[in-house]
Amino acid sequence: MKPYADTNFLTRLYLSLPGTSEAVQEMDRLRNAGREALPITWYHRLETINAFQLLLFTSAQSTHQPRVTLEQAAAAQANFRSDLSRPTFFRETPLVLSQLEHQFEELALRHTARYGFRTYDLLHVASALTLKCDTFWSFDAKASKLAELAELEGLKTRS
Repeated sequence: MKPYADTNFLTRLYLSLPGTSEAVQEMDRLRNAGREALPITWYHRLETINAFQLLLFTSAQSTHQPRVTLEQAAAAQANFRSDLSRPTFFRETPLVLSQLEHQFEELALRHTARYGFRTYDLLHVASALTLKCDTFWSFDAKASKLAELAELEGLKTRS
């Protein structure tokens, strides 16, 4: 198994959100099985920083969102940065932009007009396919739907 985790999945490793225990279990299974670390791209790094801050914002705006405090967001960011330096947890993985663009365009042309996928979804699934990952980990319904459509190319979603 060569999994790819989107940012939606990664945030659950650092903040207590619905799905956190499942995300931690998946990571534990990966490490206990001796599999290689999760690939982390430039996009993960940028989007994860913003995801922590966006969760802080949305929790302040709505009572329907999980509560994230400034301290929790800061701790999540510090822990994420620390884990980036641990090659057993994450591995920095370069993406060849021309390959990513090609895969992105293919997915967009095949699926966006029909299903309404966001750039976020397309970038992550295109990254997973470009990196030749075989499993896609997400808690985002739209991204998971796109990954399921990509199963024809060998990408499986987490169960």
